[in-house]
Amino acid sequence: MLPAEPPFPINLKRVGLYLHVPFCKNLCPFCPYNRIEYDEELFKQYERAVHEEIEVYSPYLKGCEFVSLYIGGGTPTVNLQGLLRIMDHLKQNFSLTCDICIELHPANMDSECLVSLKDAGVTMLSIGVESTSDRILKNIGRNHDGKTALDSLRRAIATGFDSVNADLMFALPGQTLEDWEGDIRAVIEEGADQISTYPLFSFPYSDLGQSQKIREIKRPDSYMVRSMLNITDSRSIASGYHRCAVWSWLKPAKKKFSSITRHHYIGFGPSAASMTGSHFYVNTFDVRSYASTLPNKRPITLSMPIDKRLEMAYWLYWRVYELKIYQKDFCDLFGNDVSLESVFSNVIKTFELAGMMERKNGGYRVTQKGAYWIHRLQNEYSLNYINRLWGSCRHKPWPHEVTL
Repeated sequence: MLPAEPPFPINLKRVGLYLHVPFCKNLCPFCPYNRIEYDEELFKQYERAVHEEIEVYSPYLKGCEFVSLYIGGGTPTVNLQGLLRIMDHLKQNFSLTCDICIELHPANMDSECLVSLKDAGVTMLSIGVESTSDRILKNIGRNHDGKTALDSLRRAIATGFDSVNADLMFALPGQTLEDWEGDIRAVIEEGADQISTYPLFSFPYSDLGQSQKIREIKRPDSYMVRSMLNITDSRSIASGYHRCAVWSWLKPAKKKFSSITRHHYIGFGPSAASMTGSHFYVNTFDVRSYASTLPNKRPITLSMPIDKRLEMAYWLYWRVYELKIYQKDFCDLFGNDVSLESVFSNVIKTFELAGMMERKNGGYRVTQKGAYWIHRLQNEYSLNYINRLWGSCRHKPWPHEVTL
């Protein structure tokens, strides 16, 4: 990836929007995402710059169908009124009739916050429960206990959003199978509409990757990790959920909460990425550099041109993540002159022969075996490629070049 500014997105028909709020009051050492300690004056600079970035893109996205607005961080509600002002500015510039999804931290979401978000049009929440064990939460540096996490989940469900997802983490330092079973049981009993489970990514650049104290705490081995995934699958299905992605289980008739599976999207804020079909690019991670660049120039630190074959591979990657791959969806996006089988014949045959994928309903369905190995492959992808990109961007506001 190179520090070249790509052309503005044009002719996009369906696009998702992403807003990154990089501020937190407590910096969790396990978190690999771009975040800094909350500072009121710096937040004002950030807010002003986000408004300007929205206005820069507004003329180029007229006539688009917006499929979702996703707000992540950081802790998006660390300055609730500032967030609501940014959301208003997005609505003024873009015709948003889509789902609005937001990540929430249990320590920053009282009843007043939840009502304000619902009144602002938020339809879907993801609560960062992570664990219900006070011991495990302490091991990973969270500033809340298990009761606070479950109370927050309960309040969110009672507020009446369309869907409430509970985020849980596994393969954590000191975590046992009994701990994990307790986590799954607790969020099911509270009535979470969706359960998303993520392994602990110990990126070398992260606080976790550099923490000697955490490295000394024993982590579950690969056998236990597979057992944790099997427990999640069996307990969730027995409770009426179905698997909707490699790491997620959903109640029937509920909307799926997902941050990363849109084909085209535009990102706002420091470290936000955009995928336009012709280019993939990333904003600078540094908040001050981001704010000082706008409105004269887009705050893009690295970009990469995307050819048709790579765009198809990107599409396939996320459809595999969602466990369902349909020929019709492929043709709707890329045209009827190409077929899924002709482009990805070797990949599909390999997955079928390995028992990781099967033909079903005019397409393909990833099996339980396939979901496990895709989970393992995504771990390797994250620890190699994402670590290389994010590590470089966190180290320098404007890296010269990153080789993936």
